[in-house]
Amino acid sequence: MKLVIQVPCLNEEQTLPLVLESIPKKIDGIDEIIVTIIDDGSTDKTVEVAKKHGVKHIISHAGNEGLGRSFHDGVQYALELGADIIVNTDGDNQYPQNRIGDLVQPILAGKADIVIADRQTQTVEHFSPFKKLLQRFGSYVLNKAAGTNLPDAASGFRAYSKNALVQLNTITRFSYCMETIIQAGNKRLAITSIPIKINPPTRESRLFTSIRAYVFKSGAAIVRGYVMYKPHAIFGWSALVLFIAGLIPFARYIFYAFVEHSSRGHLQSLIIGSTTLVAAFLCLALAIIADLIRINRTLIELNLEHTKRMRFKQLDD
Repeated sequence: MKLVIQVPCLNEEQTLPLVLESIPKKIDGIDEIIVTIIDDGSTDKTVEVAKKHGVKHIISHAGNEGLGRSFHDGVQYALELGADIIVNTDGDNQYPQNRIGDLVQPILAGKADIVIADRQTQTVEHFSPFKKLLQRFGSYVLNKAAGTNLPDAASGFRAYSKNALVQLNTITRFSYCMETIIQAGNKRLAITSIPIKINPPTRESRLFTSIRAYVFKSGAAIVRGYVMYKPHAIFGWSALVLFIAGLIPFARYIFYAFVEHSSRGHLQSLIIGSTTLVAAFLCLALAIIADLIRINRTLIELNLEHTKRMRFKQLDD
């Protein structure tokens, strides 16, 4: 059983030694542990520090391509190495690497495809009340979109089985965390979590420049992922709401025209009603088209999954 631990890095020369030194050398049920560094355009001595600490597997980006791309490249490289389990941690030493053994146990036991560390954000002292509320609300929205029940959906300290990663396809460059949960939830992969206690902060997050930017990008990722797998829920309900709303002005016009016997001054009801009904029919058309695109995407993903399984099986052989 081969475990690959990947560490995305962007200028982490100060904290990377703490991460690498705390990664366990032996784990029950694991025969081989490989550490991979994904250098996302660092301008400091991150790569030199990694090599100094014995890391032999390093992926380097010439520029900053984003956490999502780093995760994607790290996963592809790990699967090419023949990884059975992949653990993703951070180069800022936020997560307790000594818990990696606990993180992979549900996968080794065959009880989960993905294990996500629960940072227990409500107990984290350096999180502001607003950030705690935001984390709780974000997890709630993401769980609704993915059909999961995870206490800390935004946590990046995760373990994935090979089977899970063959089925998942990340496209975002911002953050893979939400996208992979939505995909995994809709593909009925088994996801669980374990509680952890994170380390004291070493620096501010580089993933986003402000809370507003984080909320906007995260919200966009959730909406895009949800529409990707359940377009009928968005456009279908929109069509129904607009159809009902469009009938109301027509009912108002009919009331005045046939009950009050007066149509003067009420033509605006016909205009509003007609416009709303046209919007309803457009939403219905979008629902049908989007659902056909969803079916096509499902077929493409099944073909891609088959291709991956054949490719990585040949590499293992």
